[in-house]
Amino acid sequence: MMTKKSISASRASLILFLCQMITALEVPLDPILLKELSQPPTITQQSPKDYIVDPRENIVIQCEAKGKPPPSFSWTRNGTHFDIDKDARVTVKPNSGTLVINIMNGGKTEAYEGVYQCTARNERGAAISNNIVIRPSRSPLWTKEKVEPKHVREGDPLVLHCSPPVGLPPPIIFWMDNSFQRLPQNERVSQGLNGDLYFSNVKPEDTREDYICYARFNHTQTIQQKQPISVKVFSTKPLTERRPTLLTPVGSTSNKVELRGNVLLLECIAEGLPTPVIRWIKEGGELPINRTFFENFKKTLKIIEVSEADSGKYKCVARNPLGSTHHTITVTVKAAPYWITAPRNLVLSPGEDGTLICRANGNPKPNISWLTNGVPIAIAPEDPSRKVDGDTIIFSDVQERSSAVYQCNASNEYGYLLANAFVNVLAEPPRILTPANKLYQVIANNPALLDCAFFGSPVPEIEWFKGVKGSILRGDLYVFHDNGTLEIPVAQKDSTGTYTCVARNKLGKVQNEVHLEVKDPTMIIKQPEYKIIQRGGQVSFECTIKHDPTLIPTIMWLKDNGELPDDERFIIHKDSLAIMNVTDKDDGTYTCVANTTLDSVSASAVLTVVDRPNPPFDLELTDQLERSIQLSWIPGYDNNSPITNFVIEYEDGMHEPGVWHYQAEVRGTQTTVQLKLSPYVNYSFRVIAVNEIGRSQPSEASEQYLTKAAKPDENPSGVQGIGSEPDNLVIIWEPLKGFQSNGPGLQYKVSWRQKDVGDEWTSVIVANVSKYIVSGTPTFVPYEIKVQALNDLGYAPEPAEVIGHSGEDLPMVAPGNVQVHIVNSTLAKVHWDPVPLKTVRGHLQGYRIYYWKVQSLSKRRRRHVEKKILTFSGNKTHGMLPGLEPYSSYKLNVRVVNGKGEGPASPDKLFKTPEGVPSAPSFLKITNPTLDSLTLEWGPPTHPNGVLIAYTLKFQPINSTHELGPLVEIRIPANETSLILSNLNYSTRYKFYFYAQTSVGAGSQITEEAVTIMDEAMASRQVDIATQGWFIGLMCAVALLILILLIVCFIRRNKGGKYPVKEKEDAHADPEIQPMKEDDGTFGEYSDAEDHKPLKKGSRTPSDRTVKKEDSDDSLVDYGEGVNGQFNEDGSFIGQYSGKKEKEPAEGNESSEAPSPVNAMNSFV
Repeated sequence: MMTKKSISASRASLILFLCQMITALEVPLDPILLKELSQPPTITQQSPKDYIVDPRENIVIQCEAKGKPPPSFSWTRNGTHFDIDKDARVTVKPNSGTLVINIMNGGKTEAYEGVYQCTARNERGAAISNNIVIRPSRSPLWTKEKVEPKHVREGDPLVLHCSPPVGLPPPIIFWMDNSFQRLPQNERVSQGLNGDLYFSNVKPEDTREDYICYARFNHTQTIQQKQPISVKVFSTKPLTERRPTLLTPVGSTSNKVELRGNVLLLECIAEGLPTPVIRWIKEGGELPINRTFFENFKKTLKIIEVSEADSGKYKCVARNPLGSTHHTITVTVKAAPYWITAPRNLVLSPGEDGTLICRANGNPKPNISWLTNGVPIAIAPEDPSRKVDGDTIIFSDVQERSSAVYQCNASNEYGYLLANAFVNVLAEPPRILTPANKLYQVIANNPALLDCAFFGSPVPEIEWFKGVKGSILRGDLYVFHDNGTLEIPVAQKDSTGTYTCVARNKLGKVQNEVHLEVKDPTMIIKQPEYKIIQRGGQVSFECTIKHDPTLIPTIMWLKDNGELPDDERFIIHKDSLAIMNVTDKDDGTYTCVANTTLDSVSASAVLTVVDRPNPPFDLELTDQLERSIQLSWIPGYDNNSPITNFVIEYEDGMHEPGVWHYQAEVRGTQTTVQLKLSPYVNYSFRVIAVNEIGRSQPSEASEQYLTKAAKPDENPSGVQGIGSEPDNLVIIWEPLKGFQSNGPGLQYKVSWRQKDVGDEWTSVIVANVSKYIVSGTPTFVPYEIKVQALNDLGYAPEPAEVIGHSGEDLPMVAPGNVQVHIVNSTLAKVHWDPVPLKTVRGHLQGYRIYYWKVQSLSKRRRRHVEKKILTFSGNKTHGMLPGLEPYSSYKLNVRVVNGKGEGPASPDKLFKTPEGVPSAPSFLKITNPTLDSLTLEWGPPTHPNGVLIAYTLKFQPINSTHELGPLVEIRIPANETSLILSNLNYSTRYKFYFYAQTSVGAGSQITEEAVTIMDEAMASRQVDIATQGWFIGLMCAVALLILILLIVCFIRRNKGGKYPVKEKEDAHADPEIQPMKEDDGTFGEYSDAEDHKPLKKGSRTPSDRTVKKEDSDDSLVDYGEGVNGQFNEDGSFIGQYSGKKEKEPAEGNESSEAPSPVNAMNSFV
């Protein structure tokens, strides 16, 4: 026993070792290699074991095989050699072993029934096919029989037997009538597995004469018909109910054998009244999940792909209200042989060892037998390298003569398995099947698989190198597969390069180079984003990618993982997808897919199309009461934006047809609302859905609902009593709307009485109007008023009382004790005593002051009277009068005001305003400039606002650098209108400040500027120079130089170059625009050194040698540059004259023309 165990363990180790070798020596499916290598035959195609043929067609028995050299074919029939050449009806297809038996021309299929087997043979062995059993299909007719009519009592069971003829293969059974219509089946009437038609109990409607059983033979495409069966059901009363009994199977138990892998069908059909119901259980276990099905109204239990585990007892239970019955079926699952390990082809090199293993299972356990080249191994030629050990053949130290095809046969009583496996002994040097210099491209950080498909016998060893002189690759950075493939699990950029594969065995060595390029991955750096867009809008999805520069990407857009719709609204740009005029169908997921030859990336975004909701529908009115009703509806589609609320509107078809009013509003989750109703309204309702986008279209109007009439629920609003004349009272109100009337015949009861007098109410009933006038009332007395609604059914509730007044009249008395208090020269405060309220004769609205200027005290002349009015609301007794003119005489009076108008005026009150400061002088002109003097003329202030006491003149020189000289002040009597200033500097600009004064103080000033003229001798010298020829020539040269400079500048600008004119002019300033200093005896023009713009308006010297007046608010501040000028208390100016550009030089010349060349020469003298 110990020895046997040792041998078994040793053999198992050997088998394991050889199995590993078998895997390594599998021949690659390389077409060139296969053409060159010798190979025993292999059956590639054959007919099925049980081959049923159509007797009307030729018989084709397939047998195809491959091998090197190509195999030859032979056949046996019923175990003996089948000589094809002796039968003219039998031919073999070219380059094939397939038989074709011609029976179309008088041949009989039955003559060729039998068991056929094909053998494919070449110099390295022989392979055989399965035993192929040829049988012709049969579709026999029904035997002649006389079918008796069936007479059955109502409620009894019935079985109509079909008994079809035995065919090959068995026919398909079904029942129909004479019109070829299938007979209806149900729990009461059904067809059994044997084809019989079972009735659990019959009914009168089962009576008919055409119960016909049909048998369809699919192989021959024929249908056979049984004679019609007549059934007549007669009734007996009463029907007797009974407990179930089984029609099939009979008895309480039965047995069933099924083969592994087939479909198990178990059937129970019961009779009884009422019709029984069938239920299935498995004793001691559960019915298999996912493989169990119930058919034929649960009368058939179907289990697919049965296995040994499905063996056991299955019970069917038939039950109705009167009881139950059952039947137990014992199922035994047997098994034809099936493979555990089928033998595999074995390729060995001379001197190697190997094994063939053939393991199968079945129930009962199959018998294993071996054949070699189609001959039982026991009688085959001896081979010293071969040893048979049950289901295993062990080969040791094989030689080329050991090549053969072995057959393993596993069989039991239910079938057999036959497998061919060859042993091919080859001696081959290494071959590398991968093409030389093959280029592999991968994306960084992904695996790289470099192929080195090889073949050799013995199995070659594979080694990999990188680079021309690289060392052998080893370590964790690489994975070496048995098929020669080198795997770099995470390829990096530095993995790029040339790799060499070397294959060697004892018969030789071969190598091959392949190349690897590692590329940057494609990335989507700007992904499309989730979008919500309203229907009809447009949307854009961005998709910006980054990729390896050596790869050419393509961008494709998908919608819901499919192609984009063929629609011109979809516009694809380089980095985006735009969708115009979005519709509901555009809703979905959009995916941007960026593809290269090596990788693919994608990013998706969802587009949600929203819009206003669809209108609600199916409006329904329920719970209809006098004052309420329930409205329900079905919401329309929300268009992807949840409905937030519903608005309910109503139409009053009786009073305001076509006009819809707001009724109520509910949450978006609510579809029912209880609505309050008013009487005597013909209601129609509609519903509007609202979401964040907007309001839906209104729903269709509901049915109309007319409420019953009732007394008014409310009285008119807005009741007032206002007199239009001193002796009347006008009562007005807001009439009720149509639906508020609550019924026909709407009227109003108007009631009034004088307040606090104790009178009785006076009432009138008026039609549906909004006003009633009471005449003959005292002037402006209070009245109590009420207006009550009524209709044909009665009065509204008692109305509330309001207070009104009869008509107003003009006030009777004027305010008294009017006093005026002067606040300052432009403001006065007025006081008065209020009038008694009884004399107002109306609603006191306030007091009104009329005031007007009588005359100015300074001019002593009257003017046109222009009255002004100020109104002070309420019961005030004082008010302010603003905007008065100083030093003037005014009058005023005061009147009381009510709703009717003004009362009498109070006596006129005279008052005077004190002096104020004057306005600016009306003008200031500067004339007659000489070398050292200027003449000033002016006009008095337009508004002296008092008695003028003097004028004040201040002036100061302005030099060529815009600096201000010392300020000189002169006081002038008030009666003067001109002044000559002497001892001034020649050719000097002066600025003047001029204003008037009263006893109150100085008024606004006016400013002007002027220039004294230059020396006459110097002017004469300039004229002499200007007449010299050399000067004229110099000026012409200067002009020509400037012209050339301008042309050059223009050309360079057109060429796009920059010419820094400003910098050159600053560096080489023209002497014509340079101010001249006073100390060298030259006169500098008063102009900005940087810009030649005209002087400001008011500073220019006109030809009449006068200086025009500036605005009266002009001051030295105009010459500041962001800094406001200031004056000391004595009027002297603080600050530096430093900045504003003048618009034009104001010289002392007689003309305002441009400077002459003579003036330009001043800079050279």
